[in-house]
Amino acid sequence: MREEYAALVRDNPIPKQHVETFLSTVAPRGAGHCATSHDAAAQARRHRQQRRWATQVIITDELARQACAERGLPPPDDVLPMHLLTIPETDVADLGSIIAAALAHSPAARALLADLEREQHIPETAVRDYYVRNRDRFLTPDALRRGVDPYDDPAPSDIQPYAHVHDGVAQRLRHAAARRAFFNWLDRARADVVYAEGHEHPGDPSHPDHEHRH
Repeated sequence: MREEYAALVRDNPIPKQHVETFLSTVAPRGAGHCATSHDAAAQARRHRQQRRWATQVIITDELARQACAERGLPPPDDVLPMHLLTIPETDVADLGSIIAAALAHSPAARALLADLEREQHIPETAVRDYYVRNRDRFLTPDALRRGVDPYDDPAPSDIQPYAHVHDGVAQRLRHAAARRAFFNWLDRARADVVYAEGHEHPGDPSHPDHEHRH
């Protein structure tokens, strides 16, 4: 029955138990059991948001599996890992906690991101423009030791040559473009997901305790 499912992803049900298992293993745990009624209410709200967060991670994995199949990519592992993985804080800041967790836990999401990265074409003008606008990133080790100001007409020998850093810059831009493509794909892919009550997106403004930090 539908009420047994946290969400329907293209008519594929995501069992509530799957969400609870993932949540109890991966998500931050609440405080102890001895609490005031106010604390209990706060813990209940936090658990609702964590449940919604976990639902989104699992949905992202399921959508990525479907996308990989549609793209003819090798099938990922059958089961979303149900253990705690360290997620770099920089990834949470850059991607949001849902996508960062999905990429950490979901082989399918990582495979899809890698495939999207292979599709990105970075124009030579974009690589050159990045090099010119971010001279501070290309100081030589010696210039860094001497405290050279990259924007105060540094000597040519203080800046790494364009040819030496070209491939790294292009890869950085390709990676960033792939992440943007992944965001756009996910926004479109989950538009038709049907949620059970209590499993909506944590940023959904239709429920009173929504959050904007995803």
